[in-house]
Amino acid sequence: MTQVVAALIWQNNRFLICRRPPHKTRGLLWEFVGGKVETGETKQQALMRECMEELAVKVRVDDVYMQLVHEYPDMTVELTLFNAAIVEGEPQLLEHSEIRYISVDEIDRFDFCPADVEILKKLKADFGVSAN
Repeated sequence: MTQVVAALIWQNNRFLICRRPPHKTRGLLWEFVGGKVETGETKQQALMRECMEELAVKVRVDDVYMQLVHEYPDMTVELTLFNAAIVEGEPQLLEHSEIRYISVDEIDRFDFCPADVEILKKLKADFGVSAN
């Protein structure tokens, strides 16, 4: 089981999503910024490191929004999505092919990684957006 962390970062009622580069596994799918927890790190430390590595931003990690287990053909992940906020810097394209902020009612316009599907359903339910 691979421990993975991700950030739910809001700005003006829109949340940050990142598009995986074409050459990576699950290339061109959208996801939340984040990555694998390394040995000796807490989940919060891992998320702060990943946000710096991938977007060149410092984040404040808040409470857990959702936690789930997802089985991909090549790995099983335990994904912890934290509420987080950028406290320094502007997101930059260091690892992803594209980044943007979207509203909850725009979710269905994007192809997300399969592990994020349950999270997206919860976001829609929390914000009263009908599920498609």
